[in-house]
Amino acid sequence: MLWSRNSVRRGLDLVAGLLIAALPAHADMAYVTCQNGDALSVFDLDQGVEVARWSLPGQPAGIAVSDDAVFTVAPMAKAVRRHAPLTGEVLTEVVLDGGPTGIALDITHCHLFVSDWYNARIWVLDSTDLTVLQELNVGSAPAGLDVSEDGRFLASADRDANQVSFFDAETLELLGRVTVGERPYGLRFHEDGRLFVGNVGTNDISVIDPGALQVVGTIPVGERPYGVGFSGNLGFATNQYANTLSVFDTTTLEPIKEIDTNEYPEGIDTTSDGKIVIANWFDNTIQIIDPTTQDITETLETADGPRAFGRFIRP
Repeated sequence: MLWSRNSVRRGLDLVAGLLIAALPAHADMAYVTCQNGDALSVFDLDQGVEVARWSLPGQPAGIAVSDDAVFTVAPMAKAVRRHAPLTGEVLTEVVLDGGPTGIALDITHCHLFVSDWYNARIWVLDSTDLTVLQELNVGSAPAGLDVSEDGRFLASADRDANQVSFFDAETLELLGRVTVGERPYGLRFHEDGRLFVGNVGTNDISVIDPGALQVVGTIPVGERPYGVGFSGNLGFATNQYANTLSVFDTTTLEPIKEIDTNEYPEGIDTTSDGKIVIANWFDNTIQIIDPTTQDITETLETADGPRAFGRFIRP
């Protein structure tokens, strides 16, 4: 019996979905956008294996996840997609005329935020059907976005303006803009409410109190910090040019050490049990770091060009 290519692919997708569905309920899943390979690698982090690889045209980079969906941004296709987390099926897709780059999900208010690199704005989308609800004005070349753990604040790293824009996540009112180091790119709210911003031009992290709208500290890190993540009172920054992961104390704001990584680390996130996962763009791997020993415990291969720009781990 002859099978068409589409039939074979549908069969493989079904098998992958069944495999993921059969995983233990406690398994942490990592969804790693791979820009060069037009793909997304799905990992069961408890088992340390890639369980699926979705075709994802348009050079995907931005990523956000929830219990019932995976959201991706593909800049070359100008596409934002909502996927079924078990199969990768595209449930909804919208094409945004501009330069969609960063992404953040606000579960509380059912909003999906996408930064427009070329037009100094943030699109506010309905997180279910991806309808554009509103546009927010920010500084030049907005990149990373994040929503605070308590759902109060939305922050945008406005790279070419050397600032972070803050919005009330409920009303979407502009609260203010805070000047940081040169060329802020990735950023992440700590569970205590402070925002940590990686400045790729000055090789440091700006720490901001969003309530006061002011910088309360600066942490030196390695060359060209891209992403920021946390495990308890430890902070981590991926340093693209240094091929290292900086470790710092979030209480004292003092550097602790740098860990050698694979080539060009970028995306970073935290598992439900506090492990740190990073994506290395140039050598097609993710690496898992034990925060207690601060050692790399696993290295797993991905599709070509992993970026994982955003929150990519689904517990």
